[in-house]
Amino acid sequence: MSKTMANCVTHYSFFTIFAILLSSIFQFTKAMNNVFSIDLIHRDSPNSPFYDPSLSFTERMSNSFHRSFNRSVSLCSPSSSVVVASNNGEYLMRYSIGTPPVHTLGVADTGSDLTWTQCLPCKNCFKQQSRIFNPKKSSTYKPLHCSSKMCHAANFPTSCNRMKKKTCRYHVRYGDNSYSIGDLATETIRFGSSKNKRVKLKKTVIGCGHNNAGTFSGDKESGIVGLGGGKFSLISQMGSSIGGKFSYCLAPFYQQKTYIPKSKIHFGTDGFVPGDKVVTTPLARKFPATYYFLTLEGVSVGKERLDFRNVSFSYGEGNIIIDSGTVLTLFSPEMYVKLESMVKSAIKLPTVADPTGSLNLCYKSLSIDKIPIITMHFIGADLRLGPWNTFVATSDSSMCFAFAASYGGQIFGNIAQMNFLVGYDLKNKRVSFKATDCSK
Repeated sequence: MSKTMANCVTHYSFFTIFAILLSSIFQFTKAMNNVFSIDLIHRDSPNSPFYDPSLSFTERMSNSFHRSFNRSVSLCSPSSSVVVASNNGEYLMRYSIGTPPVHTLGVADTGSDLTWTQCLPCKNCFKQQSRIFNPKKSSTYKPLHCSSKMCHAANFPTSCNRMKKKTCRYHVRYGDNSYSIGDLATETIRFGSSKNKRVKLKKTVIGCGHNNAGTFSGDKESGIVGLGGGKFSLISQMGSSIGGKFSYCLAPFYQQKTYIPKSKIHFGTDGFVPGDKVVTTPLARKFPATYYFLTLEGVSVGKERLDFRNVSFSYGEGNIIIDSGTVLTLFSPEMYVKLESMVKSAIKLPTVADPTGSLNLCYKSLSIDKIPIITMHFIGADLRLGPWNTFVATSDSSMCFAFAASYGGQIFGNIAQMNFLVGYDLKNKRVSFKATDCSK
């Protein structure tokens, strides 16, 4: 081969490779076209429509603990293929639905799949302050037919509404016996991101609820934003457009009894957890797909370790659910009693009763330096929890251990996740944690 021909081949190869790389980058950018972040509003913050200034701090804490216990029963119910988590989640998201858009507020729920809102006409609806969505006035609303694949793919009961042109009807029941019944449809959902970027999600499957009742939170919300792992969740429907990635950073709103309304949820590359000191654990494949299951091998208090692998009913693949909507971290009664004993031995101070009547282990004016480091030993990830992840103020003069016993199942709650960037990579089936100041 001549030198000239060799150079031509070299140049051709270079430009071919460059073109392939450029094409790959373009395809990746096109696939990852939904990159955005949204504010999460804690239900007890002054920015929340649920904020009640007449409630004392202790009353708010008591209410949040009771929601945790109720939610644990829902999440870990034996009939969880039909019953989903309690609708009383801890965080809210603002979004709009339809064309023209109708602004609404929904509970952001990692324990639910279906995103639904109340719709006209209402056979039975709870009172809400905002305008109820009227699908007849939206140019982008399209009911799903009974024969559609999505109608038959639901992990909740569906039926055929023959009175309404054979539309697909859904029936979602919550653990507290609240429910929503209505039509499945595709619709446009819009978010206003924290970077002033408008995000439009076309042809998203939603529930249009015409019959909704139960213990929904007064008249401030209009439904649920499903962020679970099932097919109908907003996360799954965005799919490749976010690369299967999302993350959140929960600010420590209970710290020193102040509420910091700066929690965020990120989608796409914004959901990637970068840098050093990141620990990663696999997501367990377990039924139902709605919930995010992790495998907890043990817990350490200082240098003393409680091993879950020696207890058959507390250990196994996917033995704990990570959930942003549950406040407390909940263990089986046998494991909790052992953990509480270890913490009590490490602190060595007189205990006091919990003013909320919910938690077992409390102290008066407990200083931070007395709280031991507690480490959660997930498979492949040792997560060191700080004092504000393990103890919570319940009054002006009491600090309580933010773990509790539950017969409903084991849950890694949101107090333990605060000041961590928690990233979900559903494509590679893993969850990552990185210590982060979430108030910034």
